[in-house]
Amino acid sequence: MFARKINDRVFCLGAVDWDRRLFDALIPLPDGTSYNAYLIKGSEKTALLDTVDPSRMDELIAQLEDVPKIDFVVSHHAEQDHSGTLPRILEKYPDAKLISTPKAKGMLIDLLEISDEKFMTVEDGQTVSLGDKTLKFIYTPWVHWPETMVTWLEEDKILFSCDFFGSHIAATDLFVTDACRVYEAAKRYFAEIMMPFRSIIKKNLEKLAPYPIDMIAPSHGPIYQEPAFIIDAYNDWVSGPPRNIVVLPYVSMHQSTKLMVEHLVASLADKGVRVELFNLAVTDIGKLAMALVDAATIVVGTPTVLAGPHPYAAYAAFLANALRPDARFLSIVGSYGWGGKTVDTLAGMIPNLKVEVLEPVLCKGQPREKDFRALETLAAIIAQKHAENGFT
Repeated sequence: MFARKINDRVFCLGAVDWDRRLFDALIPLPDGTSYNAYLIKGSEKTALLDTVDPSRMDELIAQLEDVPKIDFVVSHHAEQDHSGTLPRILEKYPDAKLISTPKAKGMLIDLLEISDEKFMTVEDGQTVSLGDKTLKFIYTPWVHWPETMVTWLEEDKILFSCDFFGSHIAATDLFVTDACRVYEAAKRYFAEIMMPFRSIIKKNLEKLAPYPIDMIAPSHGPIYQEPAFIIDAYNDWVSGPPRNIVVLPYVSMHQSTKLMVEHLVASLADKGVRVELFNLAVTDIGKLAMALVDAATIVVGTPTVLAGPHPYAAYAAFLANALRPDARFLSIVGSYGWGGKTVDTLAGMIPNLKVEVLEPVLCKGQPREKDFRALETLAAIIAQKHAENGFT
């Protein structure tokens, strides 16, 4: 992509990565992603905000071909998809100062071996003048590493938010044009990397509230010309109550657990409870993470394998424990051949979840009439719990 004009003195640089399908060797990217950097030309000085993933270094360097001098390079976040090209940029502009938080400085030295004298660390709320443009740096820890900050361009009222409010989308659109698509991608992004830090993100949202913001320019995905759209969504995701939803990840080897899951799903639906069902043998874990944002109840469906849960079910429990959704209830359904400790094992894997555990339903071999009745009872209990808590 060529450098794209946001206004007369602010430009979006970077690269659109149409083909990337996995992030951090873990997170699916069904729609690719973008690595956004921003160039701000003040009357006296010029600043580059963030860089790009090292795999797209050449594109950023080409976009800077006609930029003779950069005075400041701002690093909001030390992760390599934003910072990985910093050594090359500092080589091209040897007089530039690298602006970061003190904590980010240590990380960048560790990760990229940048020399100490290149840095200019800033405190929370500190400003740097570009002449007729003023950059204000605001600490926003845990979105999504502890060293992160954002930059507010005072005169233009643009918030450069790095990972905060981002979305993994490869598109030629500079600004949000398909709000539904961006909402889903931003929710996936929040679920996968922000959800464990909901309480801290809430404080960061409150911290940004006094600032007049006309535009939000994240480091992944399109720019928001209507900031309330994404700010309201984040406020809902971090502060809103759970919904009348059961998330049901399951795996079945010989159909016994599948029969139980299908009966439970039908029983819950009959009682007005929405179910998000995920076959762990084929599911997109990003979709599962998104569903956990709103879930009031999690039910794990698993057969017993070598006296414990199926590894896919153990992975789902590990994921939920790491993401720390605000679910209030949890149960387990499944089958076994001769015995085991499936319930104890799974329960021990979720210490971070503050949930009430509802009576599991396990059957030996194929489910029979009494097992189906037990599943209906579980569905009734879940529906009652949701109603008592006002989950809609």
